[in-house]
Amino acid sequence: MKKIWLFITFDYQMKLLLIEAFFLLAWARVVKRVPFQKASQLLGKKMIESSRELDIENLQVAKKVAYAVKIISKYTFWESQCLVQAIAAMFMLRRRKIDSTLYLGTAKEKDGNLIAHAWLRSGSIYITGSEEMKNFVVVYKFASNGRGNY
Repeated sequence: MKKIWLFITFDYQMKLLLIEAFFLLAWARVVKRVPFQKASQLLGKKMIESSRELDIENLQVAKKVAYAVKIISKYTFWESQCLVQAIAAMFMLRRRKIDSTLYLGTAKEKDGNLIAHAWLRSGSIYITGSEEMKNFVVVYKFASNGRGNY
């Protein structure tokens, strides 16, 4: 009931953003299950970064997208971890013609196991995955110029 009340308190634009995030998180979960070679074609230009400049209006939109993805990813019926969040947010930004870069990184745990992480940057802000990104070495990056691929 608390979750429903929280949703009701948001303004109309935020409600639409949350609904969009829900559906794009579902779509991103499907993309995650596609072989990497094929899925990577949807993500943007490989090994290129988008600009670190973002005008104030797009910065505000990017922050709202980040918030919507963070909130809704907690309430999906499927796994919506770092890669799913990054893909969903990238497509939300792309729909708004805002540049972004998706990063894929790896690291080794203390026991020697290899782990992976994904995060998304738009302009100078990190939209998803920033909490752990400094522990990972970037192995791939994909730039989206907001109008599709570069």
